Parts: sequence; structure tokens; C-alpha cells
Amino acid sequence: MAHRIAVLPGDGIGPEVTAAAVKVVEATGVAVAWEWCTAGKEAMERLGDPLPQETLEKIRSARVALKGPVTTPVGTGHQSVNVRLRKGLKLYASLRPVRSLPGIRTRYDEVDLVIVRENTEGLYAGIEHEVVPGVVETIKVFTEEACLRIARFAFDYAIKRHRRKVTAAHKATVMRMTDGLFLDCCRRIAAQHPQISYEEVLVDNLAMQLTLNPNQFDVIVLENLYGDIVSDLASGLVGGLGLVPGANIGDECVVFEAVHGSAPDIAGRNIANPIALILSAALMLEHVGEGRAAQAIERAVRYVTAEGRLRTADLGGTARTTEMTEGIVRALERNA
Repeated sequence: MAHRIAVLPGDGIGPEVTAAAVKVVEATGVAVAWEWCTAGKEAMERLGDPLPQETLEKIRSARVALKGPVTTPVGTGHQSVNVRLRKGLKLYASLRPVRSLPGIRTRYDEVDLVIVRENTEGLYAGIEHEVVPGVVETIKVFTEEACLRIARFAFDYAIKRHRRKVTAAHKATVMRMTDGLFLDCCRRIAAQHPQISYEEVLVDNLAMQLTLNPNQFDVIVLENLYGDIVSDLASGLVGGLGLVPGANIGDECVVFEAVHGSAPDIAGRNIANPIALILSAALMLEHVGEGRAAQAIERAVRYVTAEGRLRTADLGGTARTTEMTEGIVRALERNA
């Protein structure tokens, strides 16, 4: 039976990298019934809503989605589609594995860490208002329920993946109540898992320590804003946003997407790096029980980067999106 998977091509480079990921998944031979959905700029222009109810219902029905990046207006316009998706589908955990790829030269060797980000609260809850003209306020909301849930997710993931350590990042020295609650919840969950080493690091110190020696970290659990920032920083350790996959996970649905944004400045030019979304699709296949196909995609990507013949512009080369995709498909077929 074919797996039902909702697909949101997104904005900017989204349709290009989504097409690439779909092509690679199909090359594995896994039977998939794709259910194409609309979200973002096209949906706003055509339907007056960047995240139509029909799209949410299709994802709820399929329970699994592959999503291209969606443009979020800066400082004006509609609320972020990403935030609405996470809230509407209760996608409370953002999982972002950050792993070095062979042949991609950086300052660091064999980086292999995982960012676990709380996805629904904090400053990204979007609770803002104007106090008086010229003075605006954003409210940072933490709940015990959400903090316990994300801490539990991080430790469960560490145990299932045979990881050795969980690091909780915080700024409880300043935000004693919000970040203090986050730490208290992490400590309570850590006490239930003595087989996993646990440590706490100030988030600004974490940023420095990651650039000094990322290999000292394993699983890092953070609140929403910190997780967003640290995810991008960690991506830079392995060669950039074009290489890092991600998943937004809830109890009912999972949405797989790359860490990078929609990059409208290069949209339609066939130069975007599709690897991040292709690896996100590999995570998706693993989630639906197609572990062998997921591993085959990962091997194919690693073969292509190790060979070094194909490099998109972000990696210092001239390969087109379609050329990189075809190279990965050929590697899949070669190693089938």
C-alpha cells in the first residue's frame, strides 16, 4: 500500500527543492501517494489565506507532510505560516540533526549533534501589543506542560538513538522565571534517565562553545527562539543551511522540512541546493517505516558530496539544482 504524504511546495525556491526531494523519494521505489497542497504566497493570492483550512485538513488526514520553505513577511503582513502550522497541528518538537557530510570542507571534523527545539511557546508565540504609541511589548510564555514535553522528547530521542548526553541551553540568570521553569522541567526529566549525561549551558556560552568545539555536544534542547538561532549557527558548522534537514513533530502529525528559508532572490534560477530537503525526505521515509530507503538516500547524498564533482553555488560550485538531484538519483541506482 502506498504511503499517503501531503506535499507543500512553498514559496521561493520551495517548488524547486520540493520537486527534487519528491524525485529522489520516487527513485527509491517506495510507493507514495502524494497529496499536493497549497500554502504561502500562492495561497494568499488565490484564496486570501496563506494556510488554507483545506491544507491543514489534508495534513491531518495524511498525518505526514513534506514541506518546502514558505516566505514570511518581515515586520508586517500575515502571521508566519510556519508558526500557524506548528500551532494548528500541535507540532511541539523541532528536530534538526546536524551532521558533517564527506567532501564538504569546514573547520570542523565529524560533527554529529542534534538540536531539539520547543516549537510552540516562548517569544515565538507571537503575543504582541502596543502599550502606548512608540512602545510595543512581546510576552514570553512558558508552561510546565510544554517544558516537560520537550525535555521528555529530547531524552527519549537520546535513548532511542543511543546518544550519550543532553545539554539544556538557557538564560535563567536573567529570565529567572521562564528559563528557570524550563531548567526545572529538564532536571526533573533528567533525573528519570540517569543513563544519559545531563548538563546546562548558558545560551550565549553555548554559541561560543559550538564554534570552538562542536564535538563536545550531542543532543541540545532549547526553547523556541534559542533553538531557531542555534539551529542556523550549527548548520554553519557543517557547510550551511543547504545541508541540514529537519522535522516538526507532534503526537498526531509530522511535517518534514529543511532548516533553510525560501531564498526568493534565487528562486526560479535552478541553483538552489536541494540536499537539505532531500535529507528531510529521508527522515520522513524512516518515520513511515521505510528505513532501508532512508538509508539509501543518505548514502547517495554522502557519495555525491564525497565525490565532489557536483557542487551548487552555496558550496562553491556551479551545479544546477536539477544536476545535483540527478547525481543523487544516479548514486541511488548505482548502489541499489
